[in-house]
Amino acid sequence: MTKFDNKNFQKKLKKKIKKSMDKNKNLTIKTKSGFYFLGFIGAAVYYISTATDFWVGVLGILKAMVWPAFLVFAALQNLAA
Repeated sequence: MTKFDNKNFQKKLKKKIKKSMDKNKNLTIKTKSGFYFLGFIGAAVYYISTATDFWVGVLGILKAMVWPAFLVFAALQNLAA
């Protein structure tokens, strides 16, 4: 069995981190936008299906764009009660 060399491991890790930082890699996660889009579609379907006329449907699409704000507002309102 080989003995684990912590100093060598730390040295290699720092070297890899420095190398990856030099490349200016963008490490963003793209899954949040997909979940937001599915939420947008669901909210738009809900608001349009409950609309009574054309302009209420248009307002529903605008509401669907900011549905997380409604969600946070309702959650905070329920927590405060």
